[in-house]
Amino acid sequence: MEKIVKQIAADFSIVFRNEKLLHEAFTHSSYVNEHRHLALQDNERLEFLGDAVLEVIISDYLFHTYDTWHEGKMTRLRAQIVCEPSLSAFAKDCHFDSYIRLGKGEENMGGRQRPALLCDVFEAFIGAVYLDQGIEAARKFINQVMITKLNEDAFSHVMDYKTSLQEELQKNGDVDIQYILLNEDGPAHAKQFDVEVRAFGKVMGQGQGPSKKAAEQKAAQNALESLKK
Repeated sequence: MEKIVKQIAADFSIVFRNEKLLHEAFTHSSYVNEHRHLALQDNERLEFLGDAVLEVIISDYLFHTYDTWHEGKMTRLRAQIVCEPSLSAFAKDCHFDSYIRLGKGEENMGGRQRPALLCDVFEAFIGAVYLDQGIEAARKFINQVMITKLNEDAFSHVMDYKTSLQEELQKNGDVDIQYILLNEDGPAHAKQFDVEVRAFGKVMGQGQGPSKKAAEQKAAQNALESLKK
C-alpha cells in the first residue's frame, strides 16, 4: 500500500497524516471477509461520510457560483454531478480502480470495474481526506478533479448558460440576443469554434469550444460572469 500513499501525494498533493484512513478508503468488504485475521475495516463507513461531505461542497459551489439559478435547476445539476455514473468516471480518472483491495471472488467477477463499487471508493476517499485534513482539503480535491470539469460538454445539457443569460437579460422585457460565429478552425476531427454573444448593441461575452453549440454556451457563461462583476 506504500505505492498508493506516494501516488496520492504525487497526483493530488495530499499527504495523509493517518495512512490507515487512506488504506481503509480503498478496502472493499470482500477483502476484509477474506482476511479476517488482519482485523481490517472496510470503506463503507468512510463512504457514508464522504457522500455527505461531497454533497455539501458541491451544493456550496453551485449556490455561490450560479446565483441566478432557482433551487430546481441547482438540484438537477447536483444530481448529475454526484450520480453513480459520474462519480465512477471520476474515480477512473483518478486511477482509483487500480488501488482497490478486493477479495478474489469480487475481483474475478469484475468488481474493479463496477460503477457502484467505484462510486463508493471515490466517496470513501473524500471521507478519508475530510477526517484526516478537514473540509478545506476535501474541497481542494473536489475542485481539482470535479469542479474544473463542470464546464465541459458532459454537463452542458444541465448547465444551460444560454437560458440563464436570456433570463438575466430579459428581466425587464424582451432583448435581442445574438450568437455570432467568429471563427471555425482545425481538422474535421478536432474543430474549434469561436463565438461571441451580443445584446444591447455590444459584445456581452466570448467563448470557444469543440462545437458551435459548446462555444455558444461558453460565450453565455462568460457574459454571465461579466454581468456579476
